Parts: sequence; C-alpha cells; structure tokens
Amino acid sequence: MKIDENLIDEHFMREAILEARYAEREDEVPIGAVIVYRGEIIARAHNQREQLKDPTAHAEMIAITQAAASMVSWRLEECTLYVTLEPCPMCAGAIVQARVPRVVYGASDPKAGAVETLFNLLNDSRLNHVCETKGGVLAQECAGMLSEFFQRKRRMGKK
Repeated sequence: MKIDENLIDEHFMREAILEARYAEREDEVPIGAVIVYRGEIIARAHNQREQLKDPTAHAEMIAITQAAASMVSWRLEECTLYVTLEPCPMCAGAIVQARVPRVVYGASDPKAGAVETLFNLLNDSRLNHVCETKGGVLAQECAGMLSEFFQRKRRMGKK
C-alpha cells in the first residue's frame, strides 16, 4: 500500500498550525513549526519574539534548536521541517546550516520569503546544502490566520 505524501504533509502542517494558534494566544505573530524525524515530531515551536524580546525567536529557529538537542547533533538529516509561513532569509540560512533535507511550508511570504517568493536560498546550488521544498500546503488556512491577526492589530491601533 502506497502512503499518500500529500496527506502526511497536511497532517504535520496541521500540527504546525496548532503551534501558530499558541503564538496567537500569546499575542505573537501566528507562525508555527514542527520538525519530523522518521514519522515522529521531535520539535515543535511557535514565534516568541515578543515574549523573549529576541528578534531571532522565529518558530523555525526555536524548532531547529529543539530538534538538534533531540538528535544530539546539529545535522538534521532525515528530518522534515513544516512551517506555516515561507521561511525568511535568517531561517532559510539556519535550515541550510542544519542540513534539513526537506521543508514544507503553508503560505508564501511576499515581504520576506526566502524559499521562492523573494529569494531561493534553499535551492541555491552555490551553497553547501540544497533542500527539497514544497509550498502551499494548507496555504489558505495559514495565510488566513496571519491576515486575521494583523487586521485585529490594526483595529486596535497597534503595529
């Protein structure tokens, strides 16, 4: 019996969406990430920039740190990163450095997307590592969460 990769990707993206909901409850930009190794989630995180007062506290960065601790290695070979928004240049750089072989994301990011939208860092053959990428998984749900969050912020007069 063949396993449907699309169903697997949707399953784990829903887990990333749950993480994004945690961020939203904490008044953080609702972005979530999970890292999967051999079918099991080994890391889960959400944006915590406001809470930690740390500009690097993106969901992907926190998840990569957790996964490296779980794997007892900085090399995240055989892992897949699922994230609700296309990674930015900082996160894409960390993904390359961690040797993550596969990245699946939900919504594209027209302002900072470094996978396909503005830059193509994960597939740049000049770098020492190239990732397989897949975008648009549950994109409407991921984008909708972000749109609602920022609309609510604007109504409240916040940035």
